Amino acid sequence: MLRPITLLFLALGAVSAAAQEAADTTAPIPPEIIFPGDSVDLSEFIWIKRPLVVFADSPADPRYVQQMAFLTERLDDLAERDVVVLTDTNADEMTELRRKLRPRGFMLALIGKDGSVYLRKPLPWDVREITRVIDKMPMRQQEIRDRRGDS
Repeated sequence: MLRPITLLFLALGAVSAAAQEAADTTAPIPPEIIFPGDSVDLSEFIWIKRPLVVFADSPADPRYVQQMAFLTERLDDLAERDVVVLTDTNADEMTELRRKLRPRGFMLALIGKDGSVYLRKPLPWDVREITRVIDKMPMRQQEIRDRRGDS
């Protein structure tokens, strides 16, 4: 009696492990969307991505740490909206991003696909708040309609 029960549990374990392995290989992996902003040209994202720029005077700034924690928790929501996160934590170096957006300390800036600055915030924002702003943009509304097949 003990042998059939043992075989049953072994078979169930093998099926469960195979199902888990299959699930792991088919799960979509969000693309890497966080990049250092010091070597990025914003013009390369026009009509392709929505840059979300996170500035701080130091990578140890608590607001920067909190913002990056918010973003990394929900990278898939950002990827779905064609967002690329650019970080700039060196206030001593005048990068293109700093020349264009002129941050003072911590700043979060959302740039649309058309290159316009849609949002500037001096405090960390949750991904839910950021995606709500993006979802209200006219281009995002059109993307949603296009994906549904509406005209």
